[in-house]
Amino acid sequence: MQAEFWQQCWQQQRIGFHQTEVHPLLPVLTQQLQLSSSVSTFVPLCGKSLDMLWWRQFGSVVGAELSELACQQFFLEAGFAASCQSQGAHQLYSAEQISLWQGDYFALESSQLGPVGLIYDRAALIALPDAMRTLYVEKLKHLCPAASLLLLTLDYPAAEMQGPPFAIPDHDVHALFRFAQSVELLAVRDLTGRPFAQRQFKVSRLIERAYLIRW
Repeated sequence: MQAEFWQQCWQQQRIGFHQTEVHPLLPVLTQQLQLSSSVSTFVPLCGKSLDMLWWRQFGSVVGAELSELACQQFFLEAGFAASCQSQGAHQLYSAEQISLWQGDYFALESSQLGPVGLIYDRAALIALPDAMRTLYVEKLKHLCPAASLLLLTLDYPAAEMQGPPFAIPDHDVHALFRFAQSVELLAVRDLTGRPFAQRQFKVSRLIERAYLIRW
């Protein structure tokens, strides 16, 4: 799960994790969240997710993405003419209320993101092996000290498939976010036998869960 792995995925267009439509749970989840029209949403390890276009209706969107190609493809496919500026160790792509920080997520500072009201993690935590998850969560808390997190996870018998995406059972979520004030389960989808994004997983059980986590 080094940077080179993800860069190669994008260069070779091995992006079966990319969903070609907005996540089907988003209309239901955002209704439950009762968001205002002025919340800033942070999307870590965002790829070229179409979900960022969904969150744009509620306010500005800030993404973090390692791959320069992913950032370029996102704006090209959205039909937005993005500007690009070098900002220290990162490049900043911006257009139409969406800003993508291209570079190392772990090198970001909270000042680069500005005030964030909501974090949306659909595919970041499940992309990381166990050894990296605590570091990822600690960095997330540092970057967004006053935000709530909408987290989507996958759960399957770990012995049946080698990630990514990795299986994250419910008890692991509670362990990772034990510092949080609350971890609320909002939705559960049984995807067993059904494709996830552009991939079909040969596992006996595949469960997607959505959590709202406040700290």
